[in-house]
Amino acid sequence: MDHYPDAVLFDRDGTLIRDVPYNGDPDRVRPMPGAREVLRVLRTHGVRTGVVSNQSGIGRGLLTHEQVDAVNARVEALLGRFSTWQVCPHHPDDGCACRKPAPTMIHQACEALQARPERTYVIGDIEADVKAALAAGAVPILVPTPETLPDEVDRAPFTAPDLASALAMVL
Repeated sequence: MDHYPDAVLFDRDGTLIRDVPYNGDPDRVRPMPGAREVLRVLRTHGVRTGVVSNQSGIGRGLLTHEQVDAVNARVEALLGRFSTWQVCPHHPDDGCACRKPAPTMIHQACEALQARPERTYVIGDIEADVKAALAAGAVPILVPTPETLPDEVDRAPFTAPDLASALAMVL
């Protein structure tokens, strides 16, 4: 079991589920291709999973905490339970310590999961996910979407074309 990572943390929007900007409607949640299977395999191998997600719609006044919680509950209904959820509700201009690319949510998730950052993977779709992972001492894997900027892909130390390919890099 020692060759498996301590944990795999996922960005939510654009990584686990289709990105619907400022989504507060659980009925609009659609898993990304391969998400269910990737999570099933990780859990079967005893790898702890968590979510680290910026939700600036709360700080912008576009979403309530309850709406974000309802969407997160729908994510779990479709993809299974995660051992930790770390959510930054702040507006990008708030200067908080938790918003990715800051490493705070990754550190908090690792603490909640009793995972060592250096044995934790962070899978996301934008450079903020990569930078947060690197700042936390975790291993980033960028899974680009059409919205991911080409320069972000070029700068990422590890990339995968899809979640199944990312899983192959983790296990």
